[in-house]
Amino acid sequence: MKLIGSLTCPYVRKIRIILAEKNIKHEFDVDIPWNTDTHVANHNPLGKVPVLIMNDGKTLFDSRVIAEYLDDLEGAIPASRLIPESGSARWRVKRWEALADGICDATATIFLERKRPDTQQSPEWIVRQHKKIDLGLAAAAMELGGNDWCEGKTITLADIALGCATGYLAFRFPQIEWRKSYPNLTKLIDKLEQRESFISTAPRDYAS
Repeated sequence: MKLIGSLTCPYVRKIRIILAEKNIKHEFDVDIPWNTDTHVANHNPLGKVPVLIMNDGKTLFDSRVIAEYLDDLEGAIPASRLIPESGSARWRVKRWEALADGICDATATIFLERKRPDTQQSPEWIVRQHKKIDLGLAAAAMELGGNDWCEGKTITLADIALGCATGYLAFRFPQIEWRKSYPNLTKLIDKLEQRESFISTAPRDYAS
């Protein structure tokens, strides 16, 4: 199978981490949807990444759909699931993913808004997105509490999604100092960032 995505997108990173954690063999093709020579729309009519091309040639998008598919794959190792199969634990993990993706959405929105000419930017819109980030991090810290992981006793999609969200926030806006305010989140993120799956997928500029 083949994953199509960019080196900066947190949703692509989420899938790359899942592939690494479950040791699923795949190709990774870098394709930036914003470039004029992009071919992403040939695989996803919405022109967005990530896109997964399965072994039968069919495609899957977006990251939440792809994550579900990969976690259900037979023969993937290690065998432990990143999304609980059923029950309240499953929906708690998916809720974490939605919260983390929302932080990513707000971060990306600010980044894109600030790329517009100064006269076309909306300060009110930027403030609104910052509030989403602030409230999202506060909710994550409250939900995590004193637990070692977001859900259960080992890494799940919840932790992966949250790690991708904070990693993207640090990549785009390192001046936002959330770590001092939320030491429990800092402890979890520091632990995640020591894993090879996180190290090898850290967002980076294309020139580096």
